[in-house]
Amino acid sequence: MKNTFGNSVAITLFGESHGEYIGAVIDGMAPGIKIDRGYIEHMLTLRRPDGKISTPRKEKDEYRIVSGVIEDTTTGTPITTLIPNEDVKSGDYADMKTVARPSHADYTAECKYHGYQDSRGGGHFSGRITAALVAAGAICKFALEQKGIYIGTHVRRCAGISDREFDNLAADINALNSKTFAVLDNASGEKMREAILEAAADGDSVGGVLETAVIGMPEGVGEPWFDTVEGSLSHMLFSVPAVKGIEFGAGFALSDMRGSTANDPFLMQGDRVVTATNNNGGINGGITNGMPIIFRTVVKPTPTIFRQQKSVDFRTMTDSVLQATGRHDPAIVHRARVVQDAATAIALCDALAMRFGTDWLK
Repeated sequence: MKNTFGNSVAITLFGESHGEYIGAVIDGMAPGIKIDRGYIEHMLTLRRPDGKISTPRKEKDEYRIVSGVIEDTTTGTPITTLIPNEDVKSGDYADMKTVARPSHADYTAECKYHGYQDSRGGGHFSGRITAALVAAGAICKFALEQKGIYIGTHVRRCAGISDREFDNLAADINALNSKTFAVLDNASGEKMREAILEAAADGDSVGGVLETAVIGMPEGVGEPWFDTVEGSLSHMLFSVPAVKGIEFGAGFALSDMRGSTANDPFLMQGDRVVTATNNNGGINGGITNGMPIIFRTVVKPTPTIFRQQKSVDFRTMTDSVLQATGRHDPAIVHRARVVQDAATAIALCDALAMRFGTDWLK
């Protein structure tokens, strides 16, 4: 029943897809941090549905910060954010209440909560809850930017179509943070959109890969063994619905390299220690080395599709056939990128506060 992440800076998520509100509580943010409400609204806009490649559900996400902030400045006490659910159609899920959607959390929720879970729209397991994560993460991301730390994510791959790699990180991150469909090559983005529409026309869905870069992180952040930067980020990112894999730096490609190629040689750049390459993604021994943090996550295809699928009725314990109804995304990878930004910001705020103390974030 644990819905909280973090040690020094912690976030708790609450609510269900068709409940009255969803929300988040951030505990441990230093007093005196400015809250930019326009910044929060912008990040929420990037998570919203994008035409025919997304769900028809339209939520305004008119969030309210009801504690921990006075005159747009943090007080140091828990920050509670509420977002109302308004565009709900719970009746769409009546026929699916006891028939598990393949690869969704319906059956595992039944196993954990013994039938008392809110099944409407996926309940607490719905991607809808990520709106609260984004609102909280926007507060953390804005605070990091005041310290010179910037985060950007693009759709590296979708439906078998690849975007270009990061090049000029500062410029690429700046460009991505204003894009609804976050790709570095617009032509690749159009091909991805076409592939998503083709899947939707077939009643199907597609997945993809998100790639994130973080610049400006100081060296020496992270703990060996059980609170490594990779471990903390992975812990948080695997909480994002549909994420099924993660790799840092060159990732799994390291398995095909020799050490002479995989190693990142150190050298001096003015008065800074840097590396000539970044195959380790800015992390050595679980601790940041001052180079950009680079990682990729795999986002699986949306499990709710409009094709008949074999399933079971977990109340009668009989075989069944599922024909899904309701409103669902043919792809979520393009909407998940801002969720990944938010999740990364929260995890890094926690790691930085553990290293330097919570007041460092002011």
